[in-house]
Amino acid sequence: MLRHKFLATAALAVAVSFAAPAFAQEDAVVAKVGDMEIHQSELDLAIQNLDPQLQQLPDEQKRVAALSGAIDVKLLAQGAVDEGIDETEDFQKRLDYIKDRELHNAYFRKHVVDAVTEDEVKARYEKEIAALPKQEEVSARHILVKTEEEANDVIKQLDAGEDFAELAKEKSEDSNKSDGGDLGWFTKGRMVPEFEEAAFALEKGEYTKTPVKSQFGYHVITLEDRRDVQPPALEQVEPQVRQLVMREKYLSIIEKAKAEREVEIMDEALRAGYEEVNKAPDADPAAGEAPADQQ
Repeated sequence: MLRHKFLATAALAVAVSFAAPAFAQEDAVVAKVGDMEIHQSELDLAIQNLDPQLQQLPDEQKRVAALSGAIDVKLLAQGAVDEGIDETEDFQKRLDYIKDRELHNAYFRKHVVDAVTEDEVKARYEKEIAALPKQEEVSARHILVKTEEEANDVIKQLDAGEDFAELAKEKSEDSNKSDGGDLGWFTKGRMVPEFEEAAFALEKGEYTKTPVKSQFGYHVITLEDRRDVQPPALEQVEPQVRQLVMREKYLSIIEKAKAEREVEIMDEALRAGYEEVNKAPDADPAAGEAPADQQ
């Protein structure tokens, strides 16, 4: 499935890069180069395709940079026409390729980008959330001291009814002592193994009856609370979920198009490579998972 994810992601990137903005009905002329006119729509495209570094400029500076580039394009384009370059076979091949690419992108926008509904995004989000494994997290405090003797003394004071947070402020050598040793919420894998094992073994309100030794010293730990990790809200992951829906729509469209039109590759090595990266997704146990950078 990774091969399909790669192809779909690449197609998404191309489509977004070349998607045309919505133009106003009145396409004003913003500049003239000889007899040639540069319209607002052309300037918008030039702004959209500026180098990433120039995209960081303030809006007015971006417009100036884009206009400068558009004028250069008009000047040299006319030079190419004067020399007949637009009539050459090589240019016509490039023009045909660009036309196909832009038609691909227009179709993509209509049937993928603009076709995704909020209900589809919500349904896919709920599907992903339902498939997430349960994970527990705990909220704990600790008191860190240098010696086992000091830790045992802290435990005795807790047994006598002393307040854990106040003892942490008084005796802990950790940087969070001013917060009463509060460590907040954490899941397994976040703390050193000895500390984690002891913390997750406690019941809510309990504290360790023996010191917990780690590379940092001796800890006395109390468990404040425990709960299942809460999944992110839809609002937090909506762009990633929308990308998943778009990828699935794109793959579905491509598979349907391939079923309707035969694809024949003459070069044997190219054919083998194409077939390898286009294996059916149902042959891959990872089918349906989100790409790593979208999870």
